[in-house]
Amino acid sequence: MDTYYLIGKPISHSLSPLMMNLSFRKTGIDAEYRLLETGLPDLAAHTEQLKASGAAGWNVTMPCKSAMCALCDELSPAAEICGAVNTVKNEGGRLTGHTTDGAGFISALRNRGISLRGKRMVLFGSGGAAGIIMIQSALEGAEEIRVYCNRPASRIRTEELAAKLQPHSSCTVTIRSYAETEIMKRDLLESAVLVNATNIGMEGGPDPDGCLLPDSVPLPPDLFVYDIIYHPAVTPLIRRAMTQGNPCESGLSMLIGQGAESFRIWTGQEMPLSDVTDALTDALSV
Repeated sequence: MDTYYLIGKPISHSLSPLMMNLSFRKTGIDAEYRLLETGLPDLAAHTEQLKASGAAGWNVTMPCKSAMCALCDELSPAAEICGAVNTVKNEGGRLTGHTTDGAGFISALRNRGISLRGKRMVLFGSGGAAGIIMIQSALEGAEEIRVYCNRPASRIRTEELAAKLQPHSSCTVTIRSYAETEIMKRDLLESAVLVNATNIGMEGGPDPDGCLLPDSVPLPPDLFVYDIIYHPAVTPLIRRAMTQGNPCESGLSMLIGQGAESFRIWTGQEMPLSDVTDALTDALSV
């Protein structure tokens, strides 16, 4: 039986075991997905343990995504650009690191019939999730990404990622401040998608009732609104989009999409998406 793991800290709340073990059962794959709580001090040692035990692969979550890069023998283009790994495949002790979060986001858009090729996008946030969404969107052919952030460190990080992107994409990355509301109005009018890639609006987060879209900035008709938060399913941003009649979606589809990409990398098979979606929806409704 093949074994797969989720490593990081904390991980007891993760839905990945439910998603992956259900997928193994439904596809008839003799495998098991387990949890291994791992902080930065013990990441290297646990990686060696996983290799020695013959683990076929593992997912990586915070705070280990960046440090995992140095422990891999090879990185996918997206993982190399963003400097983070969330999926590792072990082939005879040789580790290949991937980042599937961006693929999960693109998959969520594709399932709604949305392509970013030649389009503009507004992105709220500059953290790890925002960075990989920006990178994958650029690699998918987005013409321009307008990134909104406030802190100087966030601006510097976004500028560094944009510089790394240049050899791989012609996409333009423009950095704005949330205070630039008149510019935000114009940016949204010119864009196909608005993405919240922060934890503002997340249950249990620092501002569960917050929304980064100012009340004075309207949502243009037909603008697709995506919030990477999946708990709750209806965040303040999603509620506002629903109220104004905009097409919108929560981050559950991205969670499933990134898991499906990991599953494909490991097994070469497709995840049973309908079964997984039903199971995760039920789990989140409890």
